[in-house]
Amino acid sequence: MFKRYAKLWWALGAFIILCPLGLIATGTAFGEWGLDELAKSEEVGFIPQGLAKFADFWQHAAMPDYSIPGMTATFTQSAIGYIASAIVGVALVLIIISLLGKIVKD
Repeated sequence: MFKRYAKLWWALGAFIILCPLGLIATGTAFGEWGLDELAKSEEVGFIPQGLAKFADFWQHAAMPDYSIPGMTATFTQSAIGYIASAIVGVALVLIIISLLGKIVKD
């Protein structure tokens, strides 16, 4: 699988390395609003009932704000957190897809 899609893996690696570009952007990313930002936004303007109900569930993420806890003092530390978060995300997606592929194949 890795040799067959080598160009895809190289592109994915480049995107992972470029993830910290989000640190130099101003404002918040579309769809990544907190409850306070959602209520004030022009796009939504209110807090959906289901989102308000489960808002505290995501407060205890393993890598909150795409960072490694305790490593947010400098831009370099934040960039490492973004890259680590991207690697973890890609790995989780690969594991899930592989498991689903094996289930469907059998």
